[in-house]
Amino acid sequence: MARAVAFGVAVLLAALPGQAQVYSDAPTQSPRGGSVELRLGSYRPQIDGEEGVSGGPFTDIYGEGRWWLFELELQRFFYQGIGTAGLSLSVGYAEKFGYALTKDKQTPSSERTSFHVVPLHLRGVYRFDYPAFQWGFPLIPYVKPGLVFVPWWATKGGKLDEAPATEGSEGSEGTPARKGRGVRFGWEVAVGLSFMLDVLEPRFARDFDSDLGINHSYIFAEYTYSKVNSFGQPGLNLSDSYWMFGLALDY
Repeated sequence: MARAVAFGVAVLLAALPGQAQVYSDAPTQSPRGGSVELRLGSYRPQIDGEEGVSGGPFTDIYGEGRWWLFELELQRFFYQGIGTAGLSLSVGYAEKFGYALTKDKQTPSSERTSFHVVPLHLRGVYRFDYPAFQWGFPLIPYVKPGLVFVPWWATKGGKLDEAPATEGSEGSEGTPARKGRGVRFGWEVAVGLSFMLDVLEPRFARDFDSDLGINHSYIFAEYTYSKVNSFGQPGLNLSDSYWMFGLALDY
């Protein structure tokens, strides 16, 4: 009887390594082809800093505070090796409301005015994520240089038309502009640091991948320097430098 039990235990122990080997060889991650990012930050166009603008007409109407800017970005990866590289497209939205000025250009009136921007970005993306995937180091630096196009529109502006060569504005210098619109473009560079959330709950991360196809998730902080003045052409200066924070999901 004792010999039979010992033989059974030996057979069981011999079988365990084979089962473990089968499990380790099983695929543990779905293919990774891109990422989606949601981010929120603050933004303030440097319209009062345009050449030829005296005083601060934009600040007089909309105040000194920064605006909330929300953006959605889609990335497509073309290289995965010593880091990850690809291209991205993103769209954002920000708005600000104020009160138009009266004819003395000093006193706010009761007439509401608004200014809206929709930043569109075309960027290259490079993440140095090799240490994260090879050794589990959760911090991932990245850089995103690119081009930016910013459609804008304003309604019932009080002094907006005093900016030189404002596209689409109606009215003459010194008279209220009822509405204006246009597009400005330029270049930008964004740098950031991501924290891979997988390290906090590895089992949940694997389930997230197997159930939804989400390979990895991150939170990040990103700093953008943008020069949006149509490469020095007259008109609104929508440049700014700003921080954004968000969530990224690889798929």
